[in-house]
Formats: sequence, structure tokens, C-alpha cells
Amino acid sequence: MKLHELSPVEGSVKASFRRGRGTGSGNGKTAGRGHKGQNARSGGGVRVGFEGGQLPLYRKLPKRGFHNKFGKTYAIVNVETLDQCFENGAVVSPETLKEKGILKEICDGVKILGRGDVSKNLTVKASIFSAQAKEKIEAAGGKTEVI
Repeated sequence: MKLHELSPVEGSVKASFRRGRGTGSGNGKTAGRGHKGQNARSGGGVRVGFEGGQLPLYRKLPKRGFHNKFGKTYAIVNVETLDQCFENGAVVSPETLKEKGILKEICDGVKILGRGDVSKNLTVKASIFSAQAKEKIEAAGGKTEVI
């Protein structure tokens, strides 16, 4: 068998349906748009959720929840991750975490949490430390710096 002899399985390839190509095609003249009206016109139609001028459902429903626009979101890293990814005596900062691929983005800062154990003495620079994380890093002979 040669490359030019290959062909798709019968019935697997279907020609796309061409609208508005004459009455003989079975979908000519109005091309499935009906007669007149907003949707029959070129550029016609309405946006998603439009209800013909009636107050839309999304405006009728009550607003729920609370979003604090002054709140901060922190990128979270656990102590066990630091122990696995860094050598003894390394300086850990948000930039080094991003370089190593531990964080995708730094957000408003980095928070170090205390899940897992630390066996290496690391100098960790972050925005916030949980009490447990601070305790574990300093117990292993490392330092914590708030930036």
C-alpha cells in the first residue's frame, strides 16, 4: 500500500452542509432563517440572556455571597515541599519558588504552611508564615524572614 492509495473509511467523512445555495439544495432562499424578523437580517440576533426587553432572569435573581475587593490572595506552599525541592542551606524566596516551578504565580504574596516535616536548614523569605511552619523551620536550624 502506498501513501496515495490511502482513503478514509466509507461514511466517516461527510461534506459540510452548504446553506443558501439555491432551491434545489433543499435549503435555499431563506437558508433556514425563516421569513423576516430580527434573526433573518444580517448582523441580527440578540445577546445571550436577552428576553425581548423583559427584565432578564439574571437581574431578577438575588445576589448571593460576598466578595472582598480589598482582600488578598496568597500563593500557598507547604513546608514538606520546601524540604523536597531545596538543598541544605538554600535561600527560599518567592522568585526561587517560581523558578523551580513550585508556584505558577506569586499573587499578593506567598504563605508558608506547616504540613510535613523539615530536615534541612533553610532561610525562607515569605509574606506570611503559619505558627506551625515557623516552628518547624526554626527547629531544623533555619530562619524565617517576613517580606
